[in-house]
Formats: sequence, C-alpha cells, structure tokens
Amino acid sequence: MIVLVRHGETEWSRTGRHTGRTDIDLAPKGRRDAEAIARRLHRRTWAAVLTSPLRRAMETCRLAGLMGDAVIDDDLREWDYGDYEGLTTPEILTRDPTWSLWRDGCPGGEVPADVGRRADRVVDRLKAVDGDAVVFAHGHILRVIGARWANEPPAFGARLMLSTASLSTLGWEHGEQAFVAWNDTGHHTTTEDDDG
Repeated sequence: MIVLVRHGETEWSRTGRHTGRTDIDLAPKGRRDAEAIARRLHRRTWAAVLTSPLRRAMETCRLAGLMGDAVIDDDLREWDYGDYEGLTTPEILTRDPTWSLWRDGCPGGEVPADVGRRADRVVDRLKAVDGDAVVFAHGHILRVIGARWANEPPAFGARLMLSTASLSTLGWEHGEQAFVAWNDTGHHTTTEDDDG
C-alpha cells in the first residue's frame, strides 16, 4: 500500500495561488491538519517515507511524526509554474483565455510531459519498496502520480481533485495497480476562526 499525503494548507493554497517552487510555510490550519494526519498514520510500519524538499511538505511530514525516517526526493517538487508562479487561475486566464495547465503547462516552467517523467520515476521507486510507503508532496505532482499509477497520461490528473492535508491510497487489485481511496479529508480540523 502507498499513501500519498498532500501538504497542509498554506496562505497561497487557501487563496488559490499557484505555488510551485516558492518555498512557504504551512498556515495555522495546515499545521493542525498535519498533526491530525499523525493520528491516521501512526499505527503502520512504513518501509519507505518520501518527502518533497519544499518546507510545506517537510513540515507536514514532521508534524505527522515521520520526518525522522524520511528520504528527501527532488522528483516530488511541485509543478514548476514558471511565469505563472503566484498567480491564480482567473489571473492567468486574463492573460491567456484558452490556457489549461494539463494541456499547456506554463511558460518558463514545466509542461505535462516533464512532470509525468518525474512522476514515473517516483512510481518506479514506490513499486520497488518491500512494504508500505508514504509520500508527502504537493497537489499537482500527486495528481500526476495518481494518473501514472493508473497508467493514464499526466493530463488525467485534471480529474483527480486533491485537497490540502488529504490522504490518498494506492494499491493493487488482482495484480493491477488501483486506487484504494482518494482525497480522504476525514481527519481535517475546523475552528470558528478558520475561513477556508
């Protein structure tokens, strides 16, 4: 079994800004949700723990109690949004009304095939693990990993919505790679001062 963990909420994810290579910290809700992930993951023995090198993923991994066992994997960095870094989708569409991340990629950044190659390397490493693995990373790269796990092109990731601090589980059914669960947020915290 492989568990994919999207990092907790950041200010940029809360406001819909494309956050690729910008290295920002978790927001308070993101930290609380990451701590809640620990309660979901603590009963398992993990043969492999992989994390993106970006702070928001490593902080989620740490708060989930697994950073001590983690291996930093550069292929788990988020999609490089190039010229669109920090912009929201509506802002990008005012520049290019026909733009689609999943078809076009980003000027000055990565195209879907680039991210697909990184995802394929991660999938190959995960399939070689003898036991359960957990991966801490980002929304778009995890959606591409999900697509590639299902032997679909990277653009299939457009159909795999993924919330912050979510858990998704990959496995096998009769020898075929399959989704066990996707976008599980049952552990999320809420408080009266949360606004997103």
